[in-house]
Amino acid sequence: MRQFLLFVLCCVPMFLKAQNTTPSKPAYLQYPIIPAFPLTLPDGHTITKNDLRKNEKTMIFVFSVDCDHCKQLTEDMLKNMEKFKKTQILMITPFKVEQMKEYYDHYNIKKYPNIIMASEPTRQIMYFYDLHYFPGLYLYDKKQQFIKGFEGTVKLDSLVHYLGYTPIKWK
Repeated sequence: MRQFLLFVLCCVPMFLKAQNTTPSKPAYLQYPIIPAFPLTLPDGHTITKNDLRKNEKTMIFVFSVDCDHCKQLTEDMLKNMEKFKKTQILMITPFKVEQMKEYYDHYNIKKYPNIIMASEPTRQIMYFYDLHYFPGLYLYDKKQQFIKGFEGTVKLDSLVHYLGYTPIKWK
């Protein structure tokens, strides 16, 4: 009886591990393409990935309207926009459209034709990227296939490197 009890106690961890059904990789690594969630633009229109420009590299920038790191990265990116002129930038926030509009107006995003800012208040984007810290940056090639992801603070040099552009002097 003692041996049987010892055997059962040794096997319990294996049985518990077998019950764990959570995926080992986040969704964006399991499905390495741009997600197709509906996104709301500042003017209220809704778009999906099908509305993005084809044959162009894409950077998805998931941001919070009240995140200081996001604000700093936005400012740095706008100062160095010539580095990203061949990249469509999709800035997505899980906040409501009204809050996003304030951010959009403050940074004068309409001035940059390669930036699309959108709201996704259902927070599906957060779950898809398993995002714990803002900002989240996810790079895709011209075929909309995943290249590289960053969570939290990131240097512009890293983004430019993975997008495959030749770095030049930063402002």
